[in-house]
Amino acid sequence: MRILNEITEVLGDDASYYLEHVSKKISKDRLTVPGPRSIENFIESDRNPQVLKSLSQLYNHGNLAGTGYLNILPIDQGIEHSAAFSFYKNQDYFDPENIIKLAMEAGCNGVATTFGALGLHARRYAHKIPFVVKINHNELLTYPNKYDQIPYGTVKEAWNLGATAVGATIYFGSEESSRQIQEIAVAFEEAHQLGLATILWCYTRNSDFKTKKDDFHSAADLTGQANHLGVTIKADIIKQKLPETNQGFKTIDFGKYDDAMYEELTTDHPIDLCRLQVANCYMGKIGLINSGGGSKGESDIKEAVRTAVVNKRAGGSGLIMGRKAFQRPLAEGVDILRRVQDVYLEPQITVA
Repeated sequence: MRILNEITEVLGDDASYYLEHVSKKISKDRLTVPGPRSIENFIESDRNPQVLKSLSQLYNHGNLAGTGYLNILPIDQGIEHSAAFSFYKNQDYFDPENIIKLAMEAGCNGVATTFGALGLHARRYAHKIPFVVKINHNELLTYPNKYDQIPYGTVKEAWNLGATAVGATIYFGSEESSRQIQEIAVAFEEAHQLGLATILWCYTRNSDFKTKKDDFHSAADLTGQANHLGVTIKADIIKQKLPETNQGFKTIDFGKYDDAMYEELTTDHPIDLCRLQVANCYMGKIGLINSGGGSKGESDIKEAVRTAVVNKRAGGSGLIMGRKAFQRPLAEGVDILRRVQDVYLEPQITVA
């Protein structure tokens, strides 16, 4: 009850809006809900026993061990957003060992970052916390900036440094997406053959997705379809931004859509929008973890808790949150990660 009271206090006037909502468009009865036996979703799949072992290592590590939920610390922003911009608020994280230490201190299920960061400290830590190696990245030194995801190493390299899983990003909707889909489909197949789990960052990227009306890069229908493409190339876990809007297909007028599908599947409630993302992950059989977003200062704790509540009540499998945690002193970073974990540990916060 203490934890629930703390979560309610953090949410403030919005508490009932998030904690009491009931999803009626896509019923929770249709979902495969996260739980202690989540690994059994793969028992009849083509994943070999080593992949199941790797997934078990992720799901059974840290403070959320055995719950079916995940809290992963991702810090690859030194490449994606430039190191100086990412780490000037907390210079400790120029040293990659501190990234691993933060994940361990906070009781995360795993730590996700680059070949260089994990490879430098693999012998000391790979057996202590699951490593998720990002195998591709954008880069910000090309001028004018371009947005592409290119391999920075191989799946075999990730396996050699003791990784439990590989992570990758695809910019769905971009000019380069067809090549990225093919690259990552091949990489994920190799990862599974080597016994590694796979996590896909399913981001949308296209300048036309941002209109005068809204930015539809985070639309529930577009991100949901990105998720569906991600599970199609056999991602074991999907990472996606929390939806902030909807009707991207309809507003931009492309792809396949029908007015009725919006009426049948969603409302404008954040939990219902996220539920559509979960539905696109084979109705929850493939876990959806939402990202925590950038750091905004004093409101970070409320935003982190809100995101966790929305994800959990939508039927998602956890949070992957970096900037809100590492762009502050260690103790504060640990605190915000544990507050997120509290949402998933609180039995009275249920799937809506």
